[in-house]
Amino acid sequence: MAVRAVRGAVQLERDEAGHMDEQVGELLTAILERNGLTADDLISIWFTATPDLHSDFPAAAARGLGIVDVPLICAQELDIAGAMPRVVRVLAHIESDLPRNDIAHVYLGAAAALRKDIAQ
Repeated sequence: MAVRAVRGAVQLERDEAGHMDEQVGELLTAILERNGLTADDLISIWFTATPDLHSDFPAAAARGLGIVDVPLICAQELDIAGAMPRVVRVLAHIESDLPRNDIAHVYLGAAAALRKDIAQ
């Protein structure tokens, strides 16, 4: 079993805790499903949020999905002029037998424009 990393992102429509929980939960669920993973395959998850998001911690959505024994951390994304607003990004470290090039990186909605080269 190898250690792999999987990326993902979602752009929120508004900065509200319930909306963030819903959208980040959808992103995490898609990452797990598209890569054939369960919570037991997760090593750790890094979340970043753009500076315009203040309503909640993205990691709260993971806890709401029952991901309770995996180390999670949240950080603020760089404040770059012209960057896409209201974006939560995910970097999950996983254990998987998938080859690196078979990892499905998940960019939902408008966030797919962030990494057209790896979004699936």
